[in-house]
Amino acid sequence: MAVATMAKSKVVLQQCLSARLQIQPETDETPAKHVEIKRGLVVYVCFLKDATEDILDKMVKSVLTARLSEGRDEKLVSILDLPGDVLIIPQATLGGILKGKMMQYHKNIDKETGLKLYTKFVEMCEQNLTENSKIKGVDVCVKSGTYGNRQVFSCSTNGPYSHIIEF
Repeated sequence: MAVATMAKSKVVLQQCLSARLQIQPETDETPAKHVEIKRGLVVYVCFLKDATEDILDKMVKSVLTARLSEGRDEKLVSILDLPGDVLIIPQATLGGILKGKMMQYHKNIDKETGLKLYTKFVEMCEQNLTENSKIKGVDVCVKSGTYGNRQVFSCSTNGPYSHIIEF
């Protein structure tokens, strides 16, 4: 009988036609700041207790090679094959568990370690997307949200096509 292993991270992948994320709220002195992507992939990521850097390579490869986007011939292709942009959003709520009527987040990683893993994950996605994008000469980008902050998000998609992956 196989022994079940506990997830160390959760990722939700959502294809998009465009997406926009507020990364800094408006203040009396400054307007709100946003990051935006064109057609591509929105990646919500949550690190749980016991997560370490050793899972990042597998996470990056899985996220960037999952065939979720419609290509020119309507076959599903990866974001590398499309190619498309990537927006990475820290999403601690993915680690929540409903207990009675309240959500609890006791399985989430501590903020300091979570920030380190999130930052490294974003860097690895940027490098991998740039190096492995299948169609050369097409500008693609990785944008990311602000770890530990509430953020305003909007997304245009051609179908609610979300997938949850645990690592």
